[in-house]
Amino acid sequence: MTLRTAIITRNAALDAELALLNNGYIRIYSGAMPATPETAASGVLLAELTFGATAFAAAVNGVATANAITADASADAAGTAGYARLLKSDGTSAVFDGDCGATGSGAFAELNSTSISAGAEVSCNSMTITLGM
Repeated sequence: MTLRTAIITRNAALDAELALLNNGYIRIYSGAMPATPETAASGVLLAELTFGATAFAAAVNGVATANAITADASADAAGTAGYARLLKSDGTSAVFDGDCGATGSGAFAELNSTSISAGAEVSCNSMTITLGM
């Protein structure tokens, strides 16, 4: 049996999922990503960035692009970025986890440098999330 998802369905699913991130957060942690987003965060919290009131523009062709993300003007701690956790506005409900890597690594969150210094600004210039067939 074969089932293919129409683009309109993928767009609707992405829009619904990503609305959970409105006014939410991107937290960058050191260490290994937990087994699931429901598993307690591990590692050291390095930085916290903030999504806007409308976190993502409407999905097109199964791809959603984040609206402006507010930088963390002063990183919480020094360390090597291991993963990013995306949370709802309540700051406790995880929506997604993704790995971190250097630019060009293919990681979910590609950073100019995975080495974060305490007190340094940490920013995210762009983010896209794709829902496949």
